[in-house]
Amino acid sequence: MALTRATLSKSFYRLRRLSRKLWIRSALIALLAVVAALTARPLAFLIPDPMAAGLTEGAVAEIVRIIASSMLAVTIFSLSIMVAARQAASSQVTPRTHQLLIEDTTTQTVLATFLGAFIFSLVSLIVLDTGYFSGKAAVVILFFTLLVIGLVVIAILRWIDHLSELGSVIETTRKVEHVARDALRQRVEWPCLGARALTEGMLEIPVRAMRLHAWSTGYIQHIDMASLSEAVRASHGQVFLLAAPGKFVTEGQPLLYHTGDLPEKAVRSAFTISDSRVFDQDPRFGVIVLTEIAQRALSPGINDPGTAIDVISRLQRVLLGFRDEAEAKNQIDPHYPSIWMPPVTARTLLRDSFEPIARDAADTVEVQIRLQKALAALAEGSDATMAEAARDSSARALEMALPHLPLDAHRARLEALAVGR
Repeated sequence: MALTRATLSKSFYRLRRLSRKLWIRSALIALLAVVAALTARPLAFLIPDPMAAGLTEGAVAEIVRIIASSMLAVTIFSLSIMVAARQAASSQVTPRTHQLLIEDTTTQTVLATFLGAFIFSLVSLIVLDTGYFSGKAAVVILFFTLLVIGLVVIAILRWIDHLSELGSVIETTRKVEHVARDALRQRVEWPCLGARALTEGMLEIPVRAMRLHAWSTGYIQHIDMASLSEAVRASHGQVFLLAAPGKFVTEGQPLLYHTGDLPEKAVRSAFTISDSRVFDQDPRFGVIVLTEIAQRALSPGINDPGTAIDVISRLQRVLLGFRDEAEAKNQIDPHYPSIWMPPVTARTLLRDSFEPIARDAADTVEVQIRLQKALAALAEGSDATMAEAARDSSARALEMALPHLPLDAHRARLEALAVGR
């Protein structure tokens, strides 16, 4: 099995989260100024004498000064656009999409290029105005400046193309669908993140097992399964997790049971608990955010059934390839056999996705029709557990809709589409 983002160690998980910060990318581009300052003199011998004679450090400083003044204005303008896009997404889509907008690769790269070019210009101006570099060394600074200008031009072209969709409902929904499908795909490849499924009736936690309580309040964002497995193996015991990524735990709440001499420090180092949910190890979160978009579209203030229908289609695509983690075939040869975790089930996903939409669109026949068609497609899939859950959700959606549809024709049409009717 190849490791995926769902099975990253805690160190790599933190590194990945850090790499999504805007200041990291800006610092990398700004680092060019330091590289230029350090290499200007050693590389000066490569510059032809006629080129050095025709270019003074004052001319180079003037070019850099132009970049500094323009990049400051462009950076402020671009940041205001990003803030406006976040506000639009929060009001028209759902506030839970802000994470995707902040971590959007194109937006971060463009803003980092602008901000990094500004910092590069400031550092280069300081270097040139001190008079420390002159002649051929100043030409080397110019070459680095031209490189930064090239990066800025490319960033502007990407930014212009990206602005046409930034913050729009369709583009934001598309991003949520992508991360939701990616998270579910990784859980299909690694059921229960490589652990065994801890379900009622399949296993009884040993009476001798000791309880370990949560040490802080928040959402479980990440579990380093490899390091936890090493600690369990060293203790010659087993771990029974009561909370999977995405679960909200309170300080003092039972977090897991374990047998053997499992050090609490090893458990703490394997868990990341914070104040918000993230998509990486939490496939339910992506599905819930998609559902929230549909619910917002169905609200009286927006009244956009078309977006709700679009979300239902996206949910259908996301869920089609899912395999219930509680199925026996997913528990054959688990990667971490000494760890047990609550599984993500088909019933849970359908309860998170289609049923809230069915409730809020109870009187909207076109949404109910699309919802029943999506559930029918899931019921015809190869996963028996998903098919059974889809039939049950179809019956509940029909039960919620029938009392609110005024026309007999609409009720008859919906009953004809319901799975199993």
